[in-house]
Parts: sequence; C-alpha cells; structure tokens
Amino acid sequence: MYFLYPAFLFALLTLAIPVVIHLFNFRKYKKVYFSNVQFLKEVQEQQASRRNLKERLILASRLLALLFLVLAFARPYIPGTHNANAAKQQVISIFVDNSYSMETLNREGSLLDEAKRRAKEIASAYSINDRFQLLTQDFEGKHQRLLSRDEFNDAVDAVKVSSQSRSLQQVISRQDNLLENQIGSTKSVFIISDFQKGKNDKPIKSDSDIAVNLVQLKAGNLPNVAVDSAWLLSAVHRPTESEKLVVRLHNYATEKAEKIPLKISINGAQKAIGSFSINAHEVQNDTLSFSGLKPGWQRGEIQLQDNPVTFDNQFYFSFNVKQQMPVLLIDGGTANPYLKAVFASDAFFASTRVTDGGVDYAALNNYPIVIISDVKTIATGLAQQLRTYVTKGGTLVVFPSVDADLANYKSFLLALNTGYPEKMVTQDVKVASINRQSPVFKNVFESFPQNPDLPFVKKYYQLSKSGVKHESLMDLATGEAFWEGYSSGKGNVFMCAVPLNEDFSNLPRHALFVPILFRMALLSGHDQPLFYTLGTDENFEVPPVQTTEKQLLKLTKGNQTIIPDVRQQEGSTLLYVSDQLNEPGIYSLRKQDSTLATLAFNDSRAESDMRYFTAADLEKILPNAKPLLTAGNGSLKSVVAESNFGTQLWKLCIILALIFLLAEILLIRFYKPDQQRVIQAG
Repeated sequence: MYFLYPAFLFALLTLAIPVVIHLFNFRKYKKVYFSNVQFLKEVQEQQASRRNLKERLILASRLLALLFLVLAFARPYIPGTHNANAAKQQVISIFVDNSYSMETLNREGSLLDEAKRRAKEIASAYSINDRFQLLTQDFEGKHQRLLSRDEFNDAVDAVKVSSQSRSLQQVISRQDNLLENQIGSTKSVFIISDFQKGKNDKPIKSDSDIAVNLVQLKAGNLPNVAVDSAWLLSAVHRPTESEKLVVRLHNYATEKAEKIPLKISINGAQKAIGSFSINAHEVQNDTLSFSGLKPGWQRGEIQLQDNPVTFDNQFYFSFNVKQQMPVLLIDGGTANPYLKAVFASDAFFASTRVTDGGVDYAALNNYPIVIISDVKTIATGLAQQLRTYVTKGGTLVVFPSVDADLANYKSFLLALNTGYPEKMVTQDVKVASINRQSPVFKNVFESFPQNPDLPFVKKYYQLSKSGVKHESLMDLATGEAFWEGYSSGKGNVFMCAVPLNEDFSNLPRHALFVPILFRMALLSGHDQPLFYTLGTDENFEVPPVQTTEKQLLKLTKGNQTIIPDVRQQEGSTLLYVSDQLNEPGIYSLRKQDSTLATLAFNDSRAESDMRYFTAADLEKILPNAKPLLTAGNGSLKSVVAESNFGTQLWKLCIILALIFLLAEILLIRFYKPDQQRVIQAG
C-alpha cells in the first residue's frame, strides 16, 4: 500500500491525545458511609472491572476513528498494473474523434456526443490541479495549450463534427509533440474514437514513456455506398459538345447495393441520371453522358441516395469549357504555311505565331500546346522555359528545321528525356504502320483499310534509339521511328523525324496531318484538376497571377471568404490554404471583381468505410497501448482512476472512521455497566 500524501502521516502523533486523556482522566468520588461495607466492596470491584472495559472500548474506538481519519487525508492506495506516479502533476492529452463517422447513432445517441461525455469522465478522474490537452481532427492551434479541468470541459462542449480525417499515427505524433515538453510531469494519452479500419492500417510508432489509453465507441456496421472519384474523358471541353463523365462508386457494405439512384447536375441543372447496383466491397466505374454546355466555368455535383450514412452522398467537381483553345506556333522567322492552314480550318483553335526570339515566357503556361518548326538553333533561355513548361503539364510538338543544329537539338531534347535527331538519311521510304492503340489515333478511324495510304518520305532525320521510354505513333518501313511520343514530367513531347517541308515528305499535305495535330491539341488540355480533397491537398497550382497588397486572391463560397497564402514560382502561382478550408463545395477564386477559376473540394472518403478494428487488431497496430478501457453504460471515472492510480482506499478510511465514531457514541450512550449490575442483583 502506498500513500498519495505521506506527509499527513505525521498527524498519527495525535493518537497520543486520547491515550493521555484516558490515563489522566481522574474522577472525583463522593464518599457515602455505611454501617456494613462488606457487600459494597464486592459491588465496587465488579463495577470497576466493567467500567475499565467500557473505557478501553471507547479508547479503542477513538484511536481507530482518528487513525482512519488521518489515513484518509494521506490518501492510501494499492498500486494498479499501470500505476502512474500520483504525487506528481499529471498532464493528460485526450483526443476526441470528431470525424464524419462519429455522426453514427447508437443507443446513447451519436458517437460524438458519447465521446464528449467520455472525455469529461476521464478528466474527472484526475486532480483539479492536473492539466489537460484537448485534441480533435482539426488540429487547431488553440488545442495545443494545456487547460484546467473546467476549461477542458468547456472546450469539449464546443467540439463539432469536422471534415478532417487524420490517421492514428498523426494523432499520436501530435500528442507526443506536446507532451515531450512537459518535463517533470506524469504524462498520459487517451484516444476516444470508433477506430475505423480505413485510415489506421499500419503499426503505430509512439513514445514508449507515455501511456496510451484507447477508448473505443461501438457502432453497428452500416451499409454505405459512396462516390470515390470522377473524371472526364475529354481533356479539352468545347461548347455544346458531348461530355462523358466516369464515376467511381464504392460499396463499403457487406451486402449488395441494389438500384442506387445517381444524378449529375451542372450549374444547378440536372444533366444525367442513372441507377446502379454494386456487389459487396466492390468498386465500379460507370459512365454518364451530357451535353449542351456553354462557355465558362462549370459547377458540377454528383448526388446519390444512400441511407443512413449521408455525409458522402455528394461529390463536387468543376471544369472550364473554353470558347477557344490557344495554340502557340514558334518558328525561326518564317511562318509555316501548313501549320497556319491547319489551325485556321477550325474556329475553336486560336493560333498565335511568334519567332523563337520573341516568345513571352511569362505567358507560355497559358498555351496547352506549343509547336516548334523551322528553328535551326533553340536558344538556351527558350530551351529552359520549354523544359519548365513541359514538366508542369504542357504539350510540345517538335518539327526540326531542314538545316537543324543537331548538337543543339540533342542538348535540348536530352534535357526533356526524349529521343533526338542523330543524322540525316536520304532514302525513299514509306510509313509502314501507325499505332492505332495510341491516344492520338484512338477513335479517329471508323474503319481502317487493309492497305492505307500513309505518308511517303524522301529524306528524314534518324531518331536516337536510347533507353528512354516512348510510344511510337508511326514507323517507317525500315523499322525506324517516323513520329514518337514521350512523357516528360507531367507533360508530353511529340518528336517528328521530318521537317514540315515537301522536299522531305508529303506529310504536310497528307490527309492524316490535320487530324493528328487536332488530336494532339485536344489531348493537351491541362486545366485545373476536376476536384481537390480536403485534408490532403493543402496547396494547389493556378496559372500565373500577379497580386498586390490591395489586390489579394480570395476563395469565396456564399458568405465564406478565405485568403490563401500566395507564392509565385516559375510559370505558375501556388496557393496554400492550410486548415482554413474545411467545408466541401465549389469555391470561386477571385481577384477583386473578376473570377479567375472555379475549384471543387470534397471530403476524404477515408470516413466512408464503416468497418472497425477489434481489440485484437488494435493490439497489433499499437502494441504499447493499454487494454481498451470499457465501462459499459457506467462512468469511465472509476475505471481510469483504478487503471492509473490503483485501488483508492481513502473512501474506505472515511467510512471506517465514521463507523468507529458511531461505535464510540453508542458505547457512551447505551453501554451502562451500573444498570446491568442492578438487574443482576434483583
């Protein structure tokens, strides 16, 4: 047995007071004279014996009452298995899971309400002088400071459901970071959660010196179907044309979901509807088509009807339908008539022609596709900017000039991790095959003839056969490449073996030339992503935007306004929103009164999986944690107190002290040895 406040044991010296009183409690007797005292002497001896027994019982009761009263103030306890040093100040970090899954109902109401009640019960098990940290999924700065018990209870009452979803590793690391600075204090960590499987599936690393206590709230396994993701099949979106949206549905339940209604709305107008059935624990992609879009930013929403879990029934996306698509044509000083004619044939393409020395580098990122032709030597500055442009997702098409500086081209193209022209070959040869599986040719031909009319070549540059991964678009009869595609960073490079000159080939006048360039242009769209995920994408990239102190960028949604942190980098602007943005939906990126972009944000689907860890699972991923704390329908206060401080005995001491005080009173009041003697004499 140990004592929480052993200094109070000095009060045991007060036990001498009743003893002293007992020893020196001299009573004055009144003398009574009798003629014969023989019988009185016998009675006096018997009464003295009884009186001594009574006084000794009273003394024992007083001593025991005082003893247990002193022990009660010394707070005795029997150490538990995970005993904390109760004499030191305690610092307790309590995590309350307030993610979407905590909206699930059980017999006690919502899991979040139960979690808040459990957090208060844990706090009540500690001393009023101990300090507490409240942590939630939001990881707010105000939750980094230590609170008194009353302040902690008030903070718990203010906790609301959050769209954030942190892993168990992130939560424990956050708690460890705060507690490691509390030198000299006894530290404890409590995690109150439903412990979903979706976001906690790896072993957890934790500070072994800090006790981790897990409190799992039980909820039934609920059926749930969610939209996990969506994407458009077209890279470039033209007005009035048909669009195909692929929707990825995920059934997280253990039973098949039958006929789930699904609809797509664009700018508030319903564009497509469907009904789908998905097997248990399966992912299914479904395609919905819609058309009739006008130029401008489109605000899309996917809605499905799925109860009782509803927080993931909406999925937001946005994209831009352009009135025209800009194309940049770079030449060595003389405009290429074939390229000019190609893009003049369709009003959707707005081509801009510049010389290699007059390129506006700042505006380069505004063009989805850049085509270089008839440039003998590519300047170092232009080469560097084009590398940045391609790395960020641009599409570059290269036609060498008739007198190309091969060493210069090699240096430029090697930096892009692509093939390069090695030497000129003069030989009459025909293009023997085209790669119809390439995205450039996919869906271009309704039917393909057995003997197609393919371009004829008189002279060509032999492209290097390096180990660079590439995709062949066209091959010559000699087996050498005629036109190849390469992935470089986030973008693509298409390298042709011939200049756009009829002395080299008939490609500029061939029927395939126009559809190939159109397909490359249409596949080159590098708009904003269709959506971002809250809690994951804390920064995003937009085309270059110049800002001043009076012209700030703002994200707006209804009455909500967020001012992101803006950082300029080469060819783009980065926006950081950190934890400011926590509500899903569609936001407008504005600069003063103009809208620069429309951005969609969705919650993480980590909360959609309604499967939970068992106690055995938690022991595997967090082996240093204590066994799960459970109190049934009762309070966690006594469970936590016994787990951390052992069995508390001060209440028993108080009860025993009161019992012995009552015994003293009863002895004094009812134990009368004189009356007993009279009854015996009668």
